[in-house]
Amino acid sequence: MTTETQNKPWYASKAVIGGIVAVASGLAGVAGIVVSPEDQEAIIAAVTAVGSAVGGVLAVYGRVKASQPIGKQ
Repeated sequence: MTTETQNKPWYASKAVIGGIVAVASGLAGVAGIVVSPEDQEAIIAAVTAVGSAVGGVLAVYGRVKASQPIGKQ
């Protein structure tokens, strides 16, 4: 039995988004802007929600605009 792992794009990873927010927050701190951990969590939640919505819309749009039917190979 083989199991296939479906990879997700980097921008769909909460860990990557969290890392980007952490780096951006650190850079903001160097610039004198304070970003609290609560604000970081809110930013991650917002980016994740927007990313999920955009991904869903693109998936539906892609299927509607597709020129070939879905089927087994």
